[in-house]
Amino acid sequence: MTVTWTVVIVMLVSILVFPTSHSGATGTQDAAQPSNQADVETTSGQSSENNYEFYLQQYKDEERPREEVVIHAADYVNAEEMSPEVITELGGETGKFVRTEESGSISWEMEVPKTGMYHIMVRYFPIEGKSSAIERELLIDGKLPFSSARNLSFHRVWVNEKDEIELDNRGNDLRPRQVESPIWQETLLRDTEGYYEEPYLFYLPAGKHTLTMVSSREPMAIDYLKVYQYDAPASYEEVKKEYEAKGYKETSGHLIKVQGEDAVYKSSPTLYPITDRSSPSTEPYDVSKIKMNTIGGNNWRVPGQWIAWEMDAPEDGLYRIAIKGRQELLRGIYSTRSLQIDGEIPFQEMMQIPFYYDSDWQMNVLGSNDEPYLFYLTKGKHELKMEVSLGAIAPLIRQVEASVLEINAMYRKILMITGNVPDPYRDYQLDKQIPDMSAVFKEQSDILYAVSEELVRLTGEKSDKTAVLNKTAYQLEDLAAKPETVQKRLSQFKTNVGSVGSWILEVREQPLEIDYLMLASTDVKLPKANSSTFRKIGHEISSFFHSFFEDYNTIGSSEDSDQTVTVWIGTGRDQAQVLKAMIDDTFTPLTGINVNLKLVNADVLLRASLAGEGPDVAMQVGNDVPVNFGMRQAAEDLSGYPGYDEVIKQFRDSALVPYRYDNKVFALPEQQIFNMLFYRKDILEQLNVEPPQTWEDVYAMIPVLQKHNMDFALPLAQTTGVPVLEVNRAYALLLYQMDGAFYLNNGAKSGMDTETGLAAFKQWTNFYTSYKLPLIFDFPMRFRTGEMPVGVQDYTFYNYLSVSAPEIKGLWEFIPVPGMEQPDGTIRRDVASGGTATIMLKEAKNKEASWEFMKWWVSKDAQVRFGREMEGLMGAAARYPTANVEALKELPWPTRDYRSLESQWEWVRGVPEVPGGYFTGRHLDNALREVVNNGTNSTDALYDYVQEIDYEIEQKRKEFNLD
Repeated sequence: MTVTWTVVIVMLVSILVFPTSHSGATGTQDAAQPSNQADVETTSGQSSENNYEFYLQQYKDEERPREEVVIHAADYVNAEEMSPEVITELGGETGKFVRTEESGSISWEMEVPKTGMYHIMVRYFPIEGKSSAIERELLIDGKLPFSSARNLSFHRVWVNEKDEIELDNRGNDLRPRQVESPIWQETLLRDTEGYYEEPYLFYLPAGKHTLTMVSSREPMAIDYLKVYQYDAPASYEEVKKEYEAKGYKETSGHLIKVQGEDAVYKSSPTLYPITDRSSPSTEPYDVSKIKMNTIGGNNWRVPGQWIAWEMDAPEDGLYRIAIKGRQELLRGIYSTRSLQIDGEIPFQEMMQIPFYYDSDWQMNVLGSNDEPYLFYLTKGKHELKMEVSLGAIAPLIRQVEASVLEINAMYRKILMITGNVPDPYRDYQLDKQIPDMSAVFKEQSDILYAVSEELVRLTGEKSDKTAVLNKTAYQLEDLAAKPETVQKRLSQFKTNVGSVGSWILEVREQPLEIDYLMLASTDVKLPKANSSTFRKIGHEISSFFHSFFEDYNTIGSSEDSDQTVTVWIGTGRDQAQVLKAMIDDTFTPLTGINVNLKLVNADVLLRASLAGEGPDVAMQVGNDVPVNFGMRQAAEDLSGYPGYDEVIKQFRDSALVPYRYDNKVFALPEQQIFNMLFYRKDILEQLNVEPPQTWEDVYAMIPVLQKHNMDFALPLAQTTGVPVLEVNRAYALLLYQMDGAFYLNNGAKSGMDTETGLAAFKQWTNFYTSYKLPLIFDFPMRFRTGEMPVGVQDYTFYNYLSVSAPEIKGLWEFIPVPGMEQPDGTIRRDVASGGTATIMLKEAKNKEASWEFMKWWVSKDAQVRFGREMEGLMGAAARYPTANVEALKELPWPTRDYRSLESQWEWVRGVPEVPGGYFTGRHLDNALREVVNNGTNSTDALYDYVQEIDYEIEQKRKEFNLD
């Protein structure tokens, strides 16, 4: 008996001291823990040794010589994958300039007279391209000096197409179209993100060096590169003494006002005039009509964006500068601008001009401590340029971004041991397995607390911006003190770190709206920024009265026409306004056909058609709509219309597949979206894994990822908020790569119960049963944290990452999806596509005019302009996934990324729509869950559900007399 109890006690002790591992995602096997720990020690966040801050520290004691070296661009010594062209006349100037293309590289040699740190200036001219900023990478002697030298940006110049703002037929201002107006510009190479106020410094030892510029996006012409020492502007006190020494006098009696919307140049097409009807003090003002009376706002928020105005000084002398502006979007922090006059910053204080949060308009007189700054201007025209700057916030953002990378790296280390779902009752001894965990938590906590305190000092208040930092800092401090609680609080920890990532996004944006700018003598009284209380009350009453007569939801026209087509668009007002402007200045003048464009919810289309109240043309409808309308005699067959064969040559055949049935075509494609493989370069490098090219590579990669408690992501169909569940794209790509088909006998029967269909289904379900891939996950967040460093996702995810994940910029890439290797060694990479289309309703009153509109809308020129203007309006997040092959080439994709897209697009296949086809996606999903949740044999599960699909198809075919 004693022996038995002794054995029991020994077993219990062994369990407590050496806890057994849990299966699934809750832990790793004990046998694997030693190798895991080794991996933990070597896996970290993005290396700081290649960033600019480390580079500056490395050469902080180096001299800054005054010598200059000018490199004439036409004297290039080498070019690779590019054919540079030397031109002698450009932009109204003569000389020898070199035209560089949007891909490839060009190199120059130079002799540096003295070792030290230098600035580099480039004089360039933006050649016509795809309307986006020019991007280049700089190599010195064939090497990247620091990571951010990979992303050097050169702005284009934009102006209003017409000098005067035009009116529509209802008396409202039409937003002026922005067109490019290229001019020669000089720019110092600087941080595109705005994290460093000073231009980049480059270390160059004395002797011969090679400078190489690698084209990432857009062509440009270069006059020269200058390697020299840039002098920072003097302080205002020094400039003031200079005024006194030169005898400059204050002017008297002058007040010159320039409206914000009358800007002469802008760096981005998003910086168009906008309307404000919230205050009667805004100029020009109308109580009921839309007036383009301000500029900036949320569109003017990205570091590096600038707007320039011209002001006419009536005499030589000293002036004040006042700006009537409003910063009502960024609470708890201020927006920053820098000011240049005639291309020069007048003094140091103009590098950081703060505009504090306020819901009302403010009259900002540039100055300090109630003393206005004075600016010396000669008689005549001067250019005032204001540029978005992060100012004093920049170092704080850099610190927080570095912290997020460090915390995410530690989070991944913890996941490698605990898994995504830690066992709350198990002691993982994390502080022993990750010895530096508590120290890192404490260090990052101190950093976030310090940033929060500095933010309070700068803004003078606590806010939601400091609350986010304090909450995360408190948790990190507590986790450092109580490491045994980490696994229980991992979910909240991840949420807090995600909030700090969002904090970076919010604080980086620096919006500012401007009504007008003023140049004023010191003795002139400035107008008040806001109206009196009585005028505000009168404005509100009058606005309320006019709201009964003005329809602000109708998009007015600039022209009238005898022929009219009614078009419904189901997206946002911004899209509708851009389209309406295109119609008014291009389509209607060319064809004489007027378009009555209406913003209508897409769900209303079916009910309106049944009631006989539908439009002539419906735009941006889902892939399931055209054939289903066509079978019911509600959509027009377009294949017989004149010019149809020429129109469809603009698309790949896969784009037309969902809209084709019974030798009829019921729609023209607008958008075509397909999957790509996204991966984190930094994490795969740490794991010593190459991006997968075949499914065999994926099978080899998954265990490596799961050993570190990471996952591979396969797409799942959207199951909520959609009328018809689309077929799963992961299954579709496997089916198509095996040369299978969704339907047989011209859509009379499902093809999923064939040998190929069942094999593809088995391979698909094995990912979830044998390899334990998750069915439900937040891929955007898990990709950012590194929990899912590889995944298949539709290519518009690129837009999200470009805008919403700045902390991993340069750390990810997308390539064609994995495929199946063929006997000849090639890889078959078929993927299915989704998208939207435009249809003509059967009851359309003017079918010929409707067809003309549809042909124009899907044409290359219209799609390119719409895509560029949407991106100009809303930024890279709104990059348009057009189905027009030539149009996609003209949209502002970086060259390398477009090549990846194009190589995948060649493998895209459409999913046909058939009567009863809505059952396919639904029951395919049901079959998957039957296998995963209940352990049913994959062949049995799919076979059973295919019977349901076939039955529904049979019934629908009988209903439409198709048998």
